[in-house]
Amino acid sequence: MTTPDNAEIIDWRDAHAPRSALYGDVYFCSDDGLAESQAVFLDGCGLPDAWAGRRRFTVGELGFGTGLNIAALLMRWRAHRPPDAYLHIFSVEAHPIGAADAERALVRWPEIAQAAQALLAAWPPATPGFHRLDLPDFGAVLDLAVMDAAAALAAWDGRADSWLLDGFSPALNPAMWTPELMQAVANHSAPGARAATFTVAGSVRRGLADAGFAVDRLPGFGRKRQRLEAVFPGPAPADPPIPSVAVIGAGIAGAALARALRAMGAEPAVFEADGIGAGASGNPAALVTPAFDAGEGARARLYAQTHRRAVALLQSVDGAVIARGAVQMEATERDAARFDKVAASPLFDSLTRIEGGMAIADALVVEPAPVLAAWTCGVSAARVERLERGADGWRLHAAGGESFGPFEAVALAAGADLARLWRQAPVRSVRGQASWADGLAPDTPTAFGGYAVPTRTGMLFGATHDRGDEGEDLREADHRRNLDLLAQGLPGLAAAAEGLPLRGRARRRAATPDRMPMAGAVPGMEGIHVLGGLGSRGFCTAPLLAEHVAARIVGAASPLPLDLTAAVDPMRPALRDKR
Repeated sequence: MTTPDNAEIIDWRDAHAPRSALYGDVYFCSDDGLAESQAVFLDGCGLPDAWAGRRRFTVGELGFGTGLNIAALLMRWRAHRPPDAYLHIFSVEAHPIGAADAERALVRWPEIAQAAQALLAAWPPATPGFHRLDLPDFGAVLDLAVMDAAAALAAWDGRADSWLLDGFSPALNPAMWTPELMQAVANHSAPGARAATFTVAGSVRRGLADAGFAVDRLPGFGRKRQRLEAVFPGPAPADPPIPSVAVIGAGIAGAALARALRAMGAEPAVFEADGIGAGASGNPAALVTPAFDAGEGARARLYAQTHRRAVALLQSVDGAVIARGAVQMEATERDAARFDKVAASPLFDSLTRIEGGMAIADALVVEPAPVLAAWTCGVSAARVERLERGADGWRLHAAGGESFGPFEAVALAAGADLARLWRQAPVRSVRGQASWADGLAPDTPTAFGGYAVPTRTGMLFGATHDRGDEGEDLREADHRRNLDLLAQGLPGLAAAAEGLPLRGRARRRAATPDRMPMAGAVPGMEGIHVLGGLGSRGFCTAPLLAEHVAARIVGAASPLPLDLTAAVDPMRPALRDKR
């Protein structure tokens, strides 16, 4: 029997009916929780008939619990999924249980074992915020909001076609059933959306009715005499057409955009003059760690969420991971106090404070080449110099006189060359030269103001950071600067590197004045989007931010909460005067 890993949240004294230790209510009925989920929630929402003929369908849930409803939903979706359709699930859980408890709850139903295993394999940590879980074998993605329901709905920008209202009973958890929350459900409902719940409490019926739902009581399941079904007014919306999309740039930003767009049904055309990874993403290794901010503001939460997503996606690429885990050393006198705060933050569950720094258990070192190749799936060799808007969309004009298009949407991922296509881009160019040597490597990937990480054949270290320097020539003086920087952090390794032949690469990165990425619509250029200003952390931020931009392009819900959407908006106040 699996040992419970969240005993303060879940009570297993009755093994057939696990109970919330916080609310005193069961997660599902002891008779047959799966049958209850299928009858009350899936049948109550008219599934699978409601998604017949749809290319994209969204299900919202209040009360993720053990994941039982979602496992049952995934099995039904896979059995009755329209061809090439995409299921987006948005679920809310303020008090998540651990994977071991979820496994203990779900193992009793072998008929949903495949969906349960997929959920368990992607089970997120209990850190606050939005967590994206990929479920590719089911043609689905789950965004789980670890926060209270009111805050989660206020932060979400989507609309659901079905709602599974499965909080603990109104008598024991009244905050989950308030009139304000039922109004929030309505505000996030597509026309014709259906909602289902096990409770027929008068406050719930009135809350749904006052929010605009037509509410019916129907025969209940098991010992419950009745249940509710509710329908939001209006005809179900037609799926919007998938736009034609061009992506300009084939570094990590462009590759992540191509992957995210394909996942949502688009077939992007990717353009890059000098081939995949020709820019700043082409080094032999990349260290994937978040930026650490002492606090729980937008910057800290953005990097916590983007790093979780990057790790999940990057480690799924065959042959990409070189090493796991890293150490961030203190580099200034202020770092000790800052690291104390970061390590104590609820945003991260993989940090351990160590003498002189922090151990980051879920850091990665990846080889960029297999990632970029897997995600771009082919690139057109063209240097796009100009964009032209016509009646039929955007045309791309290349340096050799070629023209491509029209495209309904264009995503700019050109890094330091962004201003060539968006003249008012609020970015500055930063030259960086990295060095590498064969035959030696750090025991642990380490950052110390600079960094030293293993490659497939040795060690990558550096890097210089020179604002406004446009040169991409390799400089012996910068190799020397990198060796000196290495000596400050890892003197023994620097001594071993002295005299070894060094190779290197110099490229320009794009940084914004407020050191936050840009992801979203370009102001004043309808149909043009940007993913840029990633600085030196593109492999951390690009995978999730690309999904945000792709969602904007195809008209889907973003994986980012609204305040983080605002924090990376190219039109945000911090950049407005810099354009």
